[in-house]
Amino acid sequence: MNVQNQPLRTAAEQALLALLEQRVADDALEGPLSARIDELRRSALTAFAAHGLPHRRVEEWKYTDLRVLMRTAAPPAGPLDAAADAEGNFRAVSFPETRRILFVNGQLCRAHSDLAALEPGLTVVPLASALAGGHGAVEKFGTLAPQRYDGILALNTAYLGEGLVIQVADGAKIARPLHIAHVFTDSDIAATFTRRVVEVGAGAEVTLVESFQGRDGVAYQTNDALELFVGDESHVDYVRLQEESETALHFATVMLEIGRNANFHSFGLTTGAQASRVSLYGRFAGTHSHAGIRGATLLKDRQHADVTLLLDHAVAHCESRELFKSVLADEAHGVFQGKIVVRPDAQKTDGRMMSQALLLGETAEMDNKPELEIFADDVQCGHGATAGDLDEDLLFYLMARGIPPKEAEALLIQAFVGEALEFVENDGLRDALIARAEGWLKKRAG
Repeated sequence: MNVQNQPLRTAAEQALLALLEQRVADDALEGPLSARIDELRRSALTAFAAHGLPHRRVEEWKYTDLRVLMRTAAPPAGPLDAAADAEGNFRAVSFPETRRILFVNGQLCRAHSDLAALEPGLTVVPLASALAGGHGAVEKFGTLAPQRYDGILALNTAYLGEGLVIQVADGAKIARPLHIAHVFTDSDIAATFTRRVVEVGAGAEVTLVESFQGRDGVAYQTNDALELFVGDESHVDYVRLQEESETALHFATVMLEIGRNANFHSFGLTTGAQASRVSLYGRFAGTHSHAGIRGATLLKDRQHADVTLLLDHAVAHCESRELFKSVLADEAHGVFQGKIVVRPDAQKTDGRMMSQALLLGETAEMDNKPELEIFADDVQCGHGATAGDLDEDLLFYLMARGIPPKEAEALLIQAFVGEALEFVENDGLRDALIARAEGWLKKRAG
């Protein structure tokens, strides 16, 4: 008699698997690329059925056990109604001088999106239309997936919710930043699955901004994925703001490929969600390129935030800088896992990675796990991690000059986070992010 071992599934995994099976069976795609996309979705479904949600026995997820954090699987968000449409438009954060594209409850809200009179060289197409029409950029869909199984990305791929395809033509200079705003407005628990493919052509310049917000007190779930192709000799700035409801779950996957002689800079500010995880997979595909990946996490109460980064130096003469700042109050839990891989042919690599945490509570916790895997001999690489509380001498110095304790503490925290914020190149965006960080400090101080 043959005995087959069946995986033990949690209630959330069973519900998610049933949802994905129904979705893949019912949602038949059309267009010249449908066969390949369908195969990707079925492969993701098969992988999820075999492995399920990531848990502590999976090394990359040892600090963020989704079988514990995700007790139930929220049903997909329903279609928009007029009230949700209007409320989403009202709540979404606004950045100065940007072109805003609004998603409400995981669905593109065309009525409140600025999609008219696009700059020359800029194309923005809904994902469903791009799939049906065989848009060229969709051919790259799924090509940046990490080699190892990622349960959150598998969910996003198999479900394939609404999204966008954005293309910047060769040589186009898009002066006005694109702001993709994600807002959850429903009063009922629901899940959203969104996806974007962004292709930036050779010699092009663009700034991409994304924000995530939601209704307070609703335990909704966000699963978002971005595939970003940075072309040769291009310049791309990517800014990400996560201010979800403090009862929400937020999971995101950012996949990145950098071409030759290119510059890529990113900054992410995280203050929201009960539990969140951002997984960034980046790869240098062309020589003489630079990547600066930075972020700040501000948490309080019992919030949990995980930033996991894998940067693959696959070619020679590339430079990368990673700097992440965490401020943890009360019983908050921060996680940073960063790995730089230097391949055998990636000589003259220059990579530096640092994670620093400021612990404001006796029971606040930070898990730092920086790693280097170097298979080349002519490189300059380094990594580090620190964790500690506020400098008592600096605090005393400020208080001795008449600054009240709370204000003195806030000044030191602002200076700590500001080291990462100062790398945001757009002045308006940088000022807006500083204001969001200051707002978090004021809210924490009551």
